[in-house]
Amino acid sequence: MSNPIPDFTETELTAAAGVLARRYGEQVDLQLADSELKLDAGDAEMAVCPTLYWTRRGAQFVVFKVGVERYRCQFFYSDADQYATGRPEYDDIEDCVLTLLRVQSDHERRSSGISSGATAADLSDEDYQGPAIL
Repeated sequence: MSNPIPDFTETELTAAAGVLARRYGEQVDLQLADSELKLDAGDAEMAVCPTLYWTRRGAQFVVFKVGVERYRCQFFYSDADQYATGRPEYDDIEDCVLTLLRVQSDHERRSSGISSGATAADLSDEDYQGPAIL
C-alpha cells in the first residue's frame, strides 16, 4: 500500500529545527520516524504518518505530518502521561512546534508549582484550558 502522506520536506525540517534552536539555544537532535494514526475518528484503518521526534527536559515530543501542510502534535512523559495542545491540527509547522513547546512549558511550570504571575482573570480565559490530557 502506498502512503499518500508525503515525508517532511527540507523546508519543514529546517523550520522545526529553527524553532527548537531558538527555544533551547542549541541544535536539537530531531529524529524521523513513522507513526500509525487514525486520521478521522471513523476510519477503520490506520494511516502511516511521517513523524518528528525529540526529547528535552524529561519530556518527549512528536509532530505528526497528516497531510500536505497539515500537522498534529503531542508531548508525553510516559504511556500514561500524554498531552496535546488542545488544537486538533495545524497548517504551519512553526506554529505547531511553537505551540507545543509553550503548552509543555506551561504544564511543566504548573506541575512544579511555579506561578507565572497571572491573575485569576488571566487564568479564566475561555480560549485556553491547559494541555489536553490524552
